[in-house]
Amino acid sequence: MLPEIAAQNAIAVELEKVVPGAVVDFKTGVDGPVLYVSAQSIVDVGQHLREGAGFERLSAVTAVDWWPREPRFEIVYFLHSIKNNKRLRFVVRAKESDSIESVSRIWRSANWYEREVFDLFGVQFYNHPNLERIMMPVDWEGYPLRKDYPVHGHKYSYQDE
Repeated sequence: MLPEIAAQNAIAVELEKVVPGAVVDFKTGVDGPVLYVSAQSIVDVGQHLREGAGFERLSAVTAVDWWPREPRFEIVYFLHSIKNNKRLRFVVRAKESDSIESVSRIWRSANWYEREVFDLFGVQFYNHPNLERIMMPVDWEGYPLRKDYPVHGHKYSYQDE
């Protein structure tokens, strides 16, 4: 069931027809609409937004850590339709133990963005072609952008390299 406020947005209404139950919440941000999407339908939603709604460019993927709230994470996808000059954000909420399906087969740029989110927040993406650290050393322990990460950081020696 589409949230009442989302019934005014053409993209949300179209998504509800194509992927019923995918849109779980809706907000209007200063930069445009924000669709909250169920994690189970992320690939179907992404496929439709790219092919049906014309959002051919994924310009960023990031995460927000709402610790200690559950679900802890919001994974935020920033989309851009170049031909229609429109922008859209869609968000997937995830618990710490959840694994989100990768959208890298829909937008190739998601490969690097999802690796960054994995590296800094610890969010797992399944069906990702190469999910490994991209910014931190391979043997780094922890995820620096989590709110429960120690403020002083972990003691680490670079002398071994």
